Amino acid sequence: MTEPSTCREGTSAAPERASDGRHRPSSPPDGCRSDGKSSIRVLLVLSTLMAFASISTDLYLPALPTMTTSLHADEGELELTISGYLVGFSTGQLFWGPVSDTYGRRKPVAAGLLLFIVGCIGCAVSSSAGSLIGWRIVQAVGACASVVLARAMVRDLYTGPRAAQMMSALMTVMAIAPLVGPWIGSLILRVSSWHAIFWVLVGVGIVALASLVILPETLPRSKRNHGSISNAFNVYFEIIRDPRILGYAGAGGFFYGAVFAYIAGTPFAYITYYGTSPEKYALLFAISIVGIMATNQINSRLVPHFGSDRLMRYGTVGAGIAGVMLLVVCIEQWGGLPVLVALLFTIVSANGFIVANSIAGALATFPSRAGAVSALVGASQYGFGIAGSAMVGVFADGTLSPLGIVIGIMTVGCAVCANRFGRTGPASP
Repeated sequence: MTEPSTCREGTSAAPERASDGRHRPSSPPDGCRSDGKSSIRVLLVLSTLMAFASISTDLYLPALPTMTTSLHADEGELELTISGYLVGFSTGQLFWGPVSDTYGRRKPVAAGLLLFIVGCIGCAVSSSAGSLIGWRIVQAVGACASVVLARAMVRDLYTGPRAAQMMSALMTVMAIAPLVGPWIGSLILRVSSWHAIFWVLVGVGIVALASLVILPETLPRSKRNHGSISNAFNVYFEIIRDPRILGYAGAGGFFYGAVFAYIAGTPFAYITYYGTSPEKYALLFAISIVGIMATNQINSRLVPHFGSDRLMRYGTVGAGIAGVMLLVVCIEQWGGLPVLVALLFTIVSANGFIVANSIAGALATFPSRAGAVSALVGASQYGFGIAGSAMVGVFADGTLSPLGIVIGIMTVGCAVCANRFGRTGPASP
């Protein structure tokens, strides 16, 4: 069977940045069908693959109390199903990136989806918390292949501002999953047990696997790494020596640390500390997601005019200023719930200017190693995310101070990394 032709859309005019920072003309499209319907189909498939990060957890969150009783476990053990998933998701990306640079994108994605399906089946038939945690890690290692390689595929297909635009579009679609995931999970619980949620995820994995039929192989054989797979992993040592990568990955990583601190800390801050209802908390959380979707759309429209690097720096500075203000507000207890919500909304909404642009910039730095770069960026994001959420829990003292301090440090670190990048590499056109 021959591989589908590689489709490289939107590259005829956009220059490609070499690893030395200089721009060079893009290669002409190779067997590309640039019609709108084809582009939309590819975008939908890539969006589905990107959404695996959220859907794998958001869908079963409403079932956690029921699962605690069913598995005769305590809350701490069930929380490990989330942290274990994040660890597997973070470290697994470092495997799939170099593999895809060697064997292409579609085969590793298919392998990851099969592993995801196996992990979901294991979760569905688990009879203990320990078993569930183990299968959640398997599920995460499989799911992360879809996410890390979807980002690499965007870099294969698009360059320059167009790549940042498409990344923003994917982030917008991804943001829908946290909005509808818990709601769908609760509907499943009304008609069946928590096991059914994981069987639904099995079905999602099968549908995603079948959709690969319409997704082209975006990395032709001529552009793959033809060395041994062991040498492919050595590319990480080359990548991390480039200060631009550290700037991009650091900006995105520190921001994810702030976002995960927000996710871990706001239930206590909103519900316990300020006494809001769970329903109001869900509404406030949903408003932040809408903010993320809105700024991603704004970013997509502004990128051709201002450049992705400049917008990223603006976003990190805005998040950093809001983070410092949040730190002061939480320590001094100024303004009450409205001020807290407004500052957190500002910080989280900066996602639209930071995440997509930092990913696109990092991928443009080493275009021939897009898989490995995507993996490194993704691993740093979730690694910082784990650290951010953990610090909020470790330093919890019954006040808002830990939330403000962690988010303040993370957002300032985000701005510093973006500024460091700005002094070592050229801005995007």
